[in-house]
Amino acid sequence: MSQENIQNNTKQYDESQIQVLEGLDPVRKRPGMYIGSTDSRGLHHLVYEIVDNAIDEALAGYCKHISVTIHKDGSVEISDDGRGFPVGIHPGVGRPAVEVCLTMLHAGGKFGGEGYKVSGGLHGVGASVVNALSSHFKVIVKQDGKIHQQEYSRGIIDYDLKVIGETEETGTTIQFWPDVKSESNPDGIFETGDFQYSVLKTRLREMAFLNKGIHISLEDFRGEEPKQNIFHYEGGIVEFVKYINKNKNVLFPEPIYIEGIKDDVSIEIAMQYNDTYQENILSFANNIHTPEGGTHLVGFNAALTRTINDYGRRFGRIKENEENLKGDDVRESLVAIISVKLMEPQFEGQTKSKLGNSNVRGIVESLVGQELFAYLEENPSTAKDIIDRAISAQRAREAARKARELTRRKTVLDGAALPGKLADCTEKDPAKCELFIVEGDSAGGSAKEGRDRMFQAILPLRGKILNVEKTHESKALNNDTIRSMITAFGCGIGKDFDESKLRYHRIVCMTDADVDGSHIRTLLLTFFYRYMRPLVEKGYVYIAMPPLYKVTKNKKEYYVYNDQELENLLEEIGRNPKPEIQRYKGLGEMSSHQLWDTTMDPEKRTMLRVSVEDAILADEMFTLLMGDKVEPRREFIRENAKLVKDLDIL
Repeated sequence: MSQENIQNNTKQYDESQIQVLEGLDPVRKRPGMYIGSTDSRGLHHLVYEIVDNAIDEALAGYCKHISVTIHKDGSVEISDDGRGFPVGIHPGVGRPAVEVCLTMLHAGGKFGGEGYKVSGGLHGVGASVVNALSSHFKVIVKQDGKIHQQEYSRGIIDYDLKVIGETEETGTTIQFWPDVKSESNPDGIFETGDFQYSVLKTRLREMAFLNKGIHISLEDFRGEEPKQNIFHYEGGIVEFVKYINKNKNVLFPEPIYIEGIKDDVSIEIAMQYNDTYQENILSFANNIHTPEGGTHLVGFNAALTRTINDYGRRFGRIKENEENLKGDDVRESLVAIISVKLMEPQFEGQTKSKLGNSNVRGIVESLVGQELFAYLEENPSTAKDIIDRAISAQRAREAARKARELTRRKTVLDGAALPGKLADCTEKDPAKCELFIVEGDSAGGSAKEGRDRMFQAILPLRGKILNVEKTHESKALNNDTIRSMITAFGCGIGKDFDESKLRYHRIVCMTDADVDGSHIRTLLLTFFYRYMRPLVEKGYVYIAMPPLYKVTKNKKEYYVYNDQELENLLEEIGRNPKPEIQRYKGLGEMSSHQLWDTTMDPEKRTMLRVSVEDAILADEMFTLLMGDKVEPRREFIRENAKLVKDLDIL
């Protein structure tokens, strides 16, 4: 760039270029900074922010009931029986305090330590952010015998706070209409305004578990028949653990429960072992899920490992010549909920995914060590079962280590050959590469012939893969099919997983469009979720959508993917002359040209990206579908059979 251009650009950047955003303008300008995104996830976050305010009232001891209602017009209404927003005039602003809280960022009772001792939410910006991102927003406050009301449009006041009635109740009701983009509203914020009942149900159930005794109701009036759920758990997180383990066989009937308060840090922990091979430990700080853990989880893990080893050695369960149990050993098959509540939580990162308060580790570690050792002493039979299971896990871990080393030695990075059946692509940039996992040699042959060799690789599988939900890691890693996939991916598994070594950024499950194909796909997804979860979480796993029918009429071919599409097509093209309908029983029935045209061509194909919206729900579903207990699976099929219009009998 020339000196002249530099000077010209400098002149253009002066005080006139500085944009000052007032009130709630910053929220509408950069909504992602406040709610994460403007997609479905961000939309639901609006509800969570208002519910969090009500939960804060519950934590302070003033609220027992919270109701969430989805109305036919797409609005959501949240009511609580807390103290209600303050309605008096704010001394520093000269406007009603409720108005200040709803129209100014960082205004609320969570800063000075007097309004709320413990709170989650966005530190005072939650309700005002929801207001800013709503096309319409209404607040009703019941307080001091009166009902107060005020409404807003995109964060702007419609009218001054007014009294609309009298009441003996107290509390706050907020109703909001999210500002959704449309042809008539191009300046809207959200890509969708469709609240998903199942998503809200999962979150509200979690809130009820974490705050024992509170009643939370959810109603949806959008469908032909209203939906309703009421969540109330006097047992709190003990019932949370039981809920997660409901379709599993447990090692002992009642979860271990630990609670205590020290230095203004409140701690609740519930834990119970089951007969699976995975650990499932969920940590929370002030009701906020911390998926990356933090100091509370570090303290728990350290105390758990040390205490079980100490007890085992003191009472002769672990011999002098035997090595100590490791953390992985004592956590295998453990379900635990760790919930801490403190005055000034320090979260690491914008998403609050990790707790950083250093003092919390020692408090949790001390409490768990003391209480867990006492429990083991008082329950020697249960203690024996826990230690025996951990020792069994220790032996299996060693076998799994040897299997991992064998797998690792066979990876490309060690110079060994790729799996024999893999037809690799020539492109070396993983971001441009796709791997199709195909069932059977016949379909694999068609896929190999039809693919684009530049960027598409094919890995045929022979038969159904191992159900890893019912077996230990050591056995899974000795399975040839699973080992072939691990070697082909190149990124390792479990704690050895290294995203930078992943050889394909699209891993596509391409199975037959029938029940048997669905079963194989579920087995694959179970393996990915249990052993290579980052593949799913980061969006690398896809499901191919092959057609179910080929319809030929007047030498013109049509491909349709389900029975409803077939019915629609037949109505569209007419019945005379009668079209020829071919139902594909498997991918192997397609020619390589047909497979490319319908399922593999990036210009024409349809693929589904697999995601994990909620880890608890995913764990529950994999256990239900692939676990040992038959009755829950039978009940699930019975309840959902009416949704299946056409079922292949194999």
